[in-house]
Amino acid sequence: MTTYDVHVTIENKPGISDPEGDTILNDLVLKGTHSTISKIKTAKMLKFTIKEKDKKTAQKKIQDICDELRIYNPMVSKVTIDVFNV
Repeated sequence: MTTYDVHVTIENKPGISDPEGDTILNDLVLKGTHSTISKIKTAKMLKFTIKEKDKKTAQKKIQDICDELRIYNPMVSKVTIDVFNV
């Protein structure tokens, strides 16, 4: 068994509003000297450490856990899973 770090990034699907990102952009970034920034999108990241036989199995296991526990809303969220060797 190999140990893997698995990063799960959860962000809004395209077309879904991101009021947190808009607030950061409008109330913090653009009020300073960073006028070249045009958009900020927020996301959540979960970091798992898992022991599995290979990267594909580790990714599938974490995907199953996220789906089973309803960690995200598939109607509005896009999920990206990245697996790294420790």
